[in-house]
Amino acid sequence: MRIGLVSQWYPPEGAFIPGNLAQGLAARGHQVRVLTTFPSYPHGRVYPGWRQRWGHREEHGPVTVRRVPSYPSHDTSAARRVLSFASFAATSAMAGVSALRGVDVTYVYHPPPTAVAAAAVHRLVRRTPVVLHVQDLWPESVLQSGMAPTGRAGRSFARNLARLMRATYRLASAIVVISPTMGDLVVRQGADPDRVRVVWNWTDDELFRPVPPSPEARAAIGHRGRPTVMFAGNLGLLQGVETAIRAAAALRDRVDLVLVGSGAGEEAARRLAGELGADNIRFVGRQPGERMAALYAAAEWQLVCLRDLPALAGTVPSKLQAALACGVPVIASAGGDTAAFVGATGVGLVAAPEDPVTLAARFAQAADMPAGGRAELGARARQVYLDRLSLPVGVDQFDDILTKLAARRGDA
Repeated sequence: MRIGLVSQWYPPEGAFIPGNLAQGLAARGHQVRVLTTFPSYPHGRVYPGWRQRWGHREEHGPVTVRRVPSYPSHDTSAARRVLSFASFAATSAMAGVSALRGVDVTYVYHPPPTAVAAAAVHRLVRRTPVVLHVQDLWPESVLQSGMAPTGRAGRSFARNLARLMRATYRLASAIVVISPTMGDLVVRQGADPDRVRVVWNWTDDELFRPVPPSPEARAAIGHRGRPTVMFAGNLGLLQGVETAIRAAAALRDRVDLVLVGSGAGEEAARRLAGELGADNIRFVGRQPGERMAALYAAAEWQLVCLRDLPALAGTVPSKLQAALACGVPVIASAGGDTAAFVGATGVGLVAAPEDPVTLAARFAQAADMPAGGRAELGARARQVYLDRLSLPVGVDQFDDILTKLAARRGDA
């Protein structure tokens, strides 16, 4: 097949899903053409060494990448985020006329939903089927993030965003979601249930894998000999890391909490840890991807944390797959499909979201677990990942979806 892949986020950014999928499909003999913008995530600035210009093209083995200019932003300003999303929608739609010419099917990575613009043009003009890969439920996650306007402006914003999502779901020939609950929610928003398919996310299998713990990695996270729980990833507005900070502060003599990463919620998290006077909580900042497997191995447990919001019931954070791929047991302070998956597969412990008392009890349970029991959970975590969540499993499913849509178009 000739496959178009549209995503506002693409390597060398940390959005490995579209990059992995492009390479995985190309390795199976498909011709893949990527349409994206210049790398700026997560700081909202174009990476050093890159210059935005029209007509930029790259060849990554069998994958062709076309990059178009856009306004880079990833801070807490709603206006700048909207400008970033709208600018990529406009430039990708213009470039897509040539960059996607002749493709049999187009894959679109969402968020943001505005990334569908280039695929929409081809859908309307050439009847090219579109596969929408939904990672985040809009408008709910936006409205509950604290970034949306309030009052009359907020209500108008919510209505227009809901209309955009209904139109996007109607446009898509297939809608791939990352969990069962998310599938139910997009159907409730107007998606055709016959077009919805669940494909669990994978992680970057080259970066996240079992490795032995090293003294260097233990030193990097400040391991002090006590059981260490590590939160790795975006310290954003929806993660609710304040819950973990309060829980860890209650067990300051029994467990350490290490937060690896940065984000819009980092300042508030640091301030809370300081107010609580908890010297067992450490922030080590964002770390290079190639160091993460060693850091995962240096901690005894990985924490998956989400706020208690209806829109997050179908969200499965990528840090869960990363932990399982590394063979590390997890503590999930979350609800919905994240809690259900951890509980059903037996890869860790579960606490209700935004409940520091219950989470503290899970931290204590984790601290008391013998090394043999923890190793058994870790081995189970790795096997669950290989069987259900790995990159080859995901590429198999997308190959099947895309092939059937392309064949259906050819028969029409």
